[in-house]
Amino acid sequence: MSKQVKSTLVKIFAALALAFACVAVAQTFANDSTSQNVQAAKKNKMSKKEKAAKRWIAMRESGGSYTARNGSCYGKYQLSIGYLHGDLSPKNQERTADRYVYGRYGSWVNAKRFWLTHNWY
Repeated sequence: MSKQVKSTLVKIFAALALAFACVAVAQTFANDSTSQNVQAAKKNKMSKKEKAAKRWIAMRESGGSYTARNGSCYGKYQLSIGYLHGDLSPKNQERTADRYVYGRYGSWVNAKRFWLTHNWY
């Protein structure tokens, strides 16, 4: 193998390693941000608007039932059953729904806004 080919391969592997490292750092920051949003919601208690939006989504998704089923979705917020990791308890459904909504939309109000446009969240 020529020196030029080896040099090119080394550059490619270095670029890939750098790309993977960037992805790992970005995921860490995203997970930290989601976790911080969920913790902030718990510490500060949700505003009336947040509570109302969360309740509104639950009623549209399941009629408020923690045991509602629809295909691969389950519970009060009709989460993909895989998100619940085998724990179907109301406490885990609440925690998982908050994590999902704050991670994806930033708030329950924003999730409701999305739901109104798309009929899902």
